[in-house]
Amino acid sequence: MKTIFSGVQPSGTMTIGNYIGALQQFVELQHDYNCYFCIVDQHAITVPQDPATLKQNIRSLAALYIAVGIDPNKATLFIQSEVPAHAQAAWMLQCISYIGELERMTQFKDKSAGKEAVSAGLLTYPPLMAGDILLYNADLVPVGEDQKQHLELTRDLAERFNKKYAEIFTIPDIHLPKVGARIMSLQDPTKKMSKSDVNKKGFISLLDEPKQIEKKIKSAVTDSEGIVKYDKENKPGVSNLLAIYSIFSGKSIEELEKEYEGKGYGAFKGDLAQVVVEKLKPIQDRYYELIDSPELDEILDRGAQKATEVASETVRKMEKAMGLGRR
Repeated sequence: MKTIFSGVQPSGTMTIGNYIGALQQFVELQHDYNCYFCIVDQHAITVPQDPATLKQNIRSLAALYIAVGIDPNKATLFIQSEVPAHAQAAWMLQCISYIGELERMTQFKDKSAGKEAVSAGLLTYPPLMAGDILLYNADLVPVGEDQKQHLELTRDLAERFNKKYAEIFTIPDIHLPKVGARIMSLQDPTKKMSKSDVNKKGFISLLDEPKQIEKKIKSAVTDSEGIVKYDKENKPGVSNLLAIYSIFSGKSIEELEKEYEGKGYGAFKGDLAQVVVEKLKPIQDRYYELIDSPELDEILDRGAQKATEVASETVRKMEKAMGLGRR
């Protein structure tokens, strides 16, 4: 069975865009792959964080993973900082990384642009990400477009280590997600929905209350035609709402177009809000059962133990290959 590794930063509550674009697919992947799902809190501190908020976000993300359908008996869910091998592997990989290639990373350029002082961790973020993946000999890594460059560097570092020291690492491939709807902002349907959007009306969080969801959908940007029709170029707002409705209801876009023919946007938005509320209710119910429970701690403890067993063995091989230690 092939291995998949995926790491998500605990930087706020996931949106329905994250759910549709990633989490739903993770739930499917766990049945066919050996999956490691990691909450990468060490990556989060490459930029300033409030410690109390970060701690809360870590736990919240873990609870959401389980609430959406990740089965801890099938997949390994753990927190990065609870597996010391990640930091150990990152240091060894930093030592075979070149400053030039790290400075060329697009994300480093974007996040450091115009700043007087930049964390060294922001520069060395990619070797830590490489360590995350290589520790588990991942065959496949689901990544978005913004992380493809980092995965290419991961492959380069794995090949460099294998050639220079010993054939330890599997060279990972990009796992492209199924082609599906790209969920856009409710307020600016030309931009991807993002939990970091300063306009809170632009996204629906997985933990939004029913009244919040209804209010956000009713205020979503459409157009003046009043015709419920899928046309991304000329009707991006309506098309985005139709995509959400289709995915959450299981109805095709063609069915929805017929259902709302001549009914206008008011009825369409009202029904869509109800569909989203009903879809999120079992996720939210399970989340609130877990968030302060010993069950969540037990799941994370088991995940950290399993991940540590695998990752520590890889670190031992790395150290031996590089000549570190006495053995």
